Amino acid sequence: MEANAAIFEVLLNKEDAMISDRLVHASIVDGMRLSKAQLFNYKHNNMSHLEEKLQETQNCRFRMIITDGVFSMDGDMAKLDEICNLADKYDAMVMVDDSHASGFIGKTGRGTHEHFGVMGRIDAITTTLGKALGGATGGCISGRKEIVDLCRQRARPYLFSNTVPPVVVAASIKVIDLISKTTERRDKLERNTKYFREKMTKAGLDIKEGETPIVPVMLYNAKLAQDVARDMYAEGIYVIGFFFPVVAQGQARIRTQISADHEIEHIDKAVAAFTKVGARYNILGKKRDEIIAMYGM
Repeated sequence: MEANAAIFEVLLNKEDAMISDRLVHASIVDGMRLSKAQLFNYKHNNMSHLEEKLQETQNCRFRMIITDGVFSMDGDMAKLDEICNLADKYDAMVMVDDSHASGFIGKTGRGTHEHFGVMGRIDAITTTLGKALGGATGGCISGRKEIVDLCRQRARPYLFSNTVPPVVVAASIKVIDLISKTTERRDKLERNTKYFREKMTKAGLDIKEGETPIVPVMLYNAKLAQDVARDMYAEGIYVIGFFFPVVAQGQARIRTQISADHEIEHIDKAVAAFTKVGARYNILGKKRDEIIAMYGM
């Protein structure tokens, strides 16, 4: 979060424009609020709307397109290849928060910029030392040397905070060494994700389309999400229901996350529990309108 709090205030001022996807992470929203730059947003992953905003802001000194690499609540990915093409066309910078991608997205786990073949075309990337890189604290800003140097000199969360504990640094370096030597765990995670998505779809659960290990099970009603999460816990599966204001009104869900530590038997147990609980609430094979008709928004 501190990396996202640092970057915008340093790079942009009132003469500039920040153009963000509407579903960017809350830490990005908080970081943008610290900057005096003009704020614009575009419909989620809508490249036509992004282009309109780029055209609209051509009178600004600098334009920065701001997006998550993998969106934390939906599990889908930004269209970074198309975003970079638009950035080139309209002379804009690109900033990506890759916290939910670093270590496992892309052929060698480098992130969404590797997945979309745009390595070297992203101006700034923020990420975390937690999540796939071991669950520890801390984060970083990487990218063009000029941007990193400027952040070292002017980023307040960096200048006025304690250093990352040495044990965290050592653990993070070890994780990076491990994932740099082999893609075995990354490949296993990809297989696990595909297996889980296929089994959940076959069971009749309404899941968000995608290919990342973040798999939202859509329930649309806040109480239903909490009730299903409670019953899943009774089946030995710990999941959390998310609802407004964490997600939009009427978009309540359970966000599941697959791990490379999961074995097939773990995934089968989770799917069996979702199937049992889903049958209890009569939501198997049902989509948004049908679930809302039964439970409301």
